[in-house]
Order: sequence, then C-alpha cells, then structure tokens
Amino acid sequence: AEQQLTRAELAARTGISKPTVSESARRLSAAGLIRDTGARTSGRGRVGSYYGLAEDVGTALVVSIAPEGVVAERLDSHGAVLATTRQPLARPARPRQVEGALRTAAGQVLAAAPGHGPVRLGVVSAADPVDRRTGRLVHLPDAPFLVGELSPADVLGSSVAGPVLVDNDVNWAARAERAAAPAGELADFAYLHLGEGMGCAVVSDEEVRRGFAGIAGEVAHLVTVGPRGRAMLLTEVFQELGLRQPGTTAIDVPALLAAFDSRDAAAVPVRAAVGTALSGVLAALVAVCDPEMVVLGGQWGGHPAVIDTVRARFRQSPRHVPIRPAAVTGEPALSGARRRALGDLRTAIVALARAA
Repeated sequence: AEQQLTRAELAARTGISKPTVSESARRLSAAGLIRDTGARTSGRGRVGSYYGLAEDVGTALVVSIAPEGVVAERLDSHGAVLATTRQPLARPARPRQVEGALRTAAGQVLAAAPGHGPVRLGVVSAADPVDRRTGRLVHLPDAPFLVGELSPADVLGSSVAGPVLVDNDVNWAARAERAAAPAGELADFAYLHLGEGMGCAVVSDEEVRRGFAGIAGEVAHLVTVGPRGRAMLLTEVFQELGLRQPGTTAIDVPALLAAFDSRDAAAVPVRAAVGTALSGVLAALVAVCDPEMVVLGGQWGGHPAVIDTVRARFRQSPRHVPIRPAAVTGEPALSGARRRALGDLRTAIVALARAA
C-alpha cells in the first residue's frame, strides 16, 4: 500500500466523492491522524497535495520470549520495524529474570524510536503454554524452558497503552505458515514444532484451535512407541536415546542432528526410534484432528533426513497424510506475531479515524 496519496487519488480508489474526501481529510488532519507530507503532484493541471498517516499516529510492540532470549520490536502502521533489541536469558529461565528482560527490551525499543506516538497494543509470542483466559504463561511438568508462571501483559502494561495479546510460539508459527501459503491452501493442517522443546498447533478452517484453556497441542506428553517397542511419553523417548541436554528436559539439538547426519551404523537405530516415536504422535493427530497435511518446523523438524525418516514410518500407519517442511524458517513465531500486530494496529487507527 502507498504511504501517501492525494485527495483525488483517494476519491478514485474508494469511489467516494471528492468533496467528501476533502472534508474527511480536513477532519483527520485536524485530529492529528494524517498530515500533508509536503510532496506535490507534477505535470499539467491543478497541483495536488500528498497526504499520509501522521508519524505519531501510534505503533505496536511485538515481543518473542524464547530459549534464545527476548526479542522486542516496535512496528509502525506501514509494517516497518522502527527499532529492535535482544536480551539473553539463562536456561532454565526463571520468571523474575524474564520479567527483567521484558522490561529492558521494551524500554530500549521505545527509547530508540521516539516521536512515533503511543504504543497502542502489544503482541507476545512465548515458548511456553499460554492460558487463553488470563494470558499467563503456564508451567507444565518437565517443561524445558520457563520454570514458573509469568504474565507478560502485566509486565508490559506500563509500556503499552492498549491490549497485550499473548499466545504460544507454535501457534504464531502456524499462522505465519498459513499466511505464506497460496490462497485457499493450508486451511486444515497440523504444525509440529521440533526444537529444544516440542509442540503442535492444529489449524482447522483456517483458525488455530487453542482448546478450552489455550494449551492444546502440548504433544510432549503423548504416549507413543519408544525404543524396543515400549510405550512411553514422547519426551521420555529422547531421554532413553541420550538426546537431552544435561540437567534438563530440553532436546540436545546438535546431538540429534549429528545422529541424522551420521553414516555410522550406530546412528541407524537412533534415527529409527525417533521416526517411530514421531509417527505415533502424528497418527494420534490424524485420528483426532483429521488434518489435510502435517508441516514439520523448528530447529530440526525441517531437516531432510528427519522428514524422510518420519515419512517412511508414517506411511505404515493405517491413516496417513502428506508431510512437508515448513516454508517459513526465519523466526516464524515472531513473523506470525508481527503480522497480527500490524493488522491490529491498522484496525485501531481506523477506529480512531471513525471517531474523529
């Protein structure tokens, strides 16, 4: 979308009469929502003035809370990232440490981009289950990242003038994946995130299904087939295989990838065990959710050898669907949260314009 238009161009594009557009432009300018950019049309005929949104019309705060640290961005209504910052986190993270990182990151991006008006809303992606009723991060047994509960909305309340929306990072990644797909595709799919932690988002009729409490998709505790054919929780499979980081339930991603890249015969049963365990999880997802396909994302989910192994095992299930790697690979959760923040910010600005 253009960042500036003349009143004549606005009238032509909206079908609204020129006098009505001129009066609307006058009121919005008086309300401080749009401004004369100073640019003028050239060529024959009457010179026209270009109008654009006022620079201080407002911004959005986008935050990611992940094992890699806290990322904060300040976004304007055109989708431009005005400022960004990162704060590291220890592992496992504790609520007080995350609170401090959130406040510091938010303060930095606000200070780095002055003169852009209030932060009208916030959108947070968190690598932890989120209670949809309260927006609090929920600590589940054996969670590999945050130990304890935390309310990002409360922490960011002093920095944001409006609402703060919080959701799980896998849900945001699934939304980014769906938005990147061609129109009409990926209306019903399951997004399985495979990284230091594991999670799933179920998209049905183009909407992420969060469940009653908002913690649907926590697949780490699904019972599946473990080594030597024993039934066990998915997270315990990686403990049995020696693929956890010392002193935590987080998966040792470098060790796992090394097993899938290795040509050593000793790595063959490891790959087979991981493929069988994940195939069992996918069989449960297909039986309950009936997705059109499964998308594998995360630090190791899109690895070609992982994809091939899981496909081979999953094809043996009575019901199976296509599997493909995620298309959005560069910070997909942050991308999904950023997209939602931009849409909500524009909606908020339109509401201000209607009230002007």
